[in-house]
Amino acid sequence: MRRRSALLALALLGGCASALHEPPPVSALAPGAAGGRSAAELLREADAAWARRADPREATAAQALYLDAAAADERSAAGLLGAMRAITFRLEREPDAGARGRLAAEGVQLGQWCQRRAPREAACDYRLAIALGQQARERPSTGKDALGMMVELLKKTIAAAPSLDEGGPHRVLAIVYLRAPGWPLGPGDPEAALEEARAAAGLFPDAAGNQVALGEALGKNGAAAESRAAYERALALATAAQSRGDPDAGRAREEAEKALGESPGR
Repeated sequence: MRRRSALLALALLGGCASALHEPPPVSALAPGAAGGRSAAELLREADAAWARRADPREATAAQALYLDAAAADERSAAGLLGAMRAITFRLEREPDAGARGRLAAEGVQLGQWCQRRAPREAACDYRLAIALGQQARERPSTGKDALGMMVELLKKTIAAAPSLDEGGPHRVLAIVYLRAPGWPLGPGDPEAALEEARAAAGLFPDAAGNQVALGEALGKNGAAAESRAAYERALALATAAQSRGDPDAGRAREEAEKALGESPGR
């Protein structure tokens, strides 16, 4: 995390690439394997594959099905949102840098289509903000252009749907404030990050990811003991969720374990 934040800071000191470009048609992004199935049928199959996403092949299959559903119904954003969610999940687990770059770019393209199809859908803004952040991580030259958009999109989502994704808008904004360079290069602000992390944890205190963000924010604000307590709670929550078969719990557990291993008193 620190290495990636440093790379982003270096990129902001240099050139700046645009984070957004005109996206190709959704039909060009979809695999085109609908085989006559309706958008509703494809969405049901995609949801079933997504539920099995602990298997990487199922996560890939879910993304493909969601994309075909999005191509089959040009009025709906449901397939786009599902595909973006799958891309976020896959990208965080993909070892190949080239594949991560392609996934990140596709996530941003789908986010742009989502906004066009459903301009009042808060989830489109939220997923686009996440996609921009992942793209900036994979292509740091886009970071300067992306950061302002991310903050704007997340604040907009907080105003409309703060409870989305278990307090995700507050949680992701906290992470942006924590890991972005500070003024004048970027919006980094540890105190603002702590406010957002506390808001996320206040809405969903039993979400392990919120406790991880709170632990990081408390640590950046000099509250070492409170930070450790938040990470310990995150670890307990993630461990329990993982034992129940939650495929998303592993990353929160890894982050909490790493933070606790690096903190004093371990």
